Amino acid sequence: MEILLQSLDLILTLETLLAILLASVFGLFVGAIPGLTATMAVALLVPFTFYMSPIPAIATVIACTAMAITAGDIPGALLRIPGTPSSAAYTDEAFAMTRNGQGSQSLGISLLASCFGGIFGFIVLATAAPFLAGFALRFSSFEYFWLATLGLSCAALVSSGGIIKGLLALFTGLTISTIGSDPLTGTPRFTFGDLNLMGGLSFVPAMIGLFALGELLKYKPGELSAVSNSKVTNPFFDVLPILRKYKKNLLRGSMFGTIIGALPGAGGDLGAWVSYAMAKRTSKTPEKFGTGHPEGIVEAGAANNSALSSAWIPATVFGIPGDAVTAIAVGILFMKGLNPGPQLLTQNPQNFYAIILIFLIANLLMIPLGFIAIRVAHKVFTIPRAYLNGGILIFCIVGAFAVNNSLFGITVMLFFGIMAYIFGLIKIPIAPIILGLVIGPLLEQNFLISMIVARGDPMAFFTRPIAGTLGVLVILIWSLSIIGKVITATRSRS
Repeated sequence: MEILLQSLDLILTLETLLAILLASVFGLFVGAIPGLTATMAVALLVPFTFYMSPIPAIATVIACTAMAITAGDIPGALLRIPGTPSSAAYTDEAFAMTRNGQGSQSLGISLLASCFGGIFGFIVLATAAPFLAGFALRFSSFEYFWLATLGLSCAALVSSGGIIKGLLALFTGLTISTIGSDPLTGTPRFTFGDLNLMGGLSFVPAMIGLFALGELLKYKPGELSAVSNSKVTNPFFDVLPILRKYKKNLLRGSMFGTIIGALPGAGGDLGAWVSYAMAKRTSKTPEKFGTGHPEGIVEAGAANNSALSSAWIPATVFGIPGDAVTAIAVGILFMKGLNPGPQLLTQNPQNFYAIILIFLIANLLMIPLGFIAIRVAHKVFTIPRAYLNGGILIFCIVGAFAVNNSLFGITVMLFFGIMAYIFGLIKIPIAPIILGLVIGPLLEQNFLISMIVARGDPMAFFTRPIAGTLGVLVILIWSLSIIGKVITATRSRS
């Protein structure tokens, strides 16, 4: 109790509370702008943390990230342009609800599910941090390979165009992810002598091109904004009955997101995709997915923020970043003298519990601030589509340029925008492309390391208990999917 009171003393100061509030507003703004990710928002705030005390500095990172991840659902639901990569998993579902006149419900579900997932992650972080961090440390390259394969498989299987088109989109993303340098030897691949390609293609300009510019290219003069079909009034109206109806999805998404988030390098993006796939696979009405069905939004939305909280488990207990944001946060912890590791729990427990209490405050603030953001965003998005497209295009160009402060980012955005437009004409889903870009390097690096360790023996991928279990699970998922398709085709012919 004494440690808890000391933690509250560290949080309940004007500097800390003001940092949480301002970072939350900034996170909501950045997250709602297509192409400006939560990681970018945190990176922009790092210089300001130089002048802050340790706890307010970490509070800035936590509050900004939580709000940005949640705000990414707003343009996804209203414009079909996800604000952050983790929102891409259920953007089509949320946008379909908006077209059906349920934009308010879609945003309310996303907001409350994210809040629940964040609080669930906070509870796990507070009670089971050492256990989950120890479990995450047992993962080797074999386990990470199968985990990445599982996430990519889910993207292909749940895509709206079917398995074949989903695989085509996925392999397109994986192929593009090989551009750059070999992860082990550093040998240039597919760079054609261009120095801009040596580091590979950044997924941020790619995401802007695929989801934002590709959507803008579909615009026809005189077309109204999609949000005109759905007047956003009270985003919380009639949402609680939906959450009660899908309470199993809410809890399962939170649990799965927590597990994924605790694995270094996995992140909430993978958790959202797998959770959405799990919701569709276990649903009693899978045929409704893609038509504006809230079940997948509930589960994937909860997974987003629970993964965000649990990513701090390996970061604080062992100093191993769980994702890009916690990698920045670990640097801030070292800079402020709060060296992450077991000593943070033993020597300065009040600092550790102050950090996790900030998660609770940030997620509780999410409800009122998210409500305001949804109302304001809807008024902005009801501007005539031609003017709105002009504003979005400016933000897209700024976001693509800001990644590396280079015009090459704008070129990448244009390339992927044209690709998205062409793929849209032939009904090939574009969401698996971005997942292939993000997860591809993780898949390749861990496969190569595993093959070196195993000296080329593929059976080594099944010798470790966790790796073997994940491997069998991936094989079962694909086998059952193929068998199901064969049975369906046979019945339709007969």
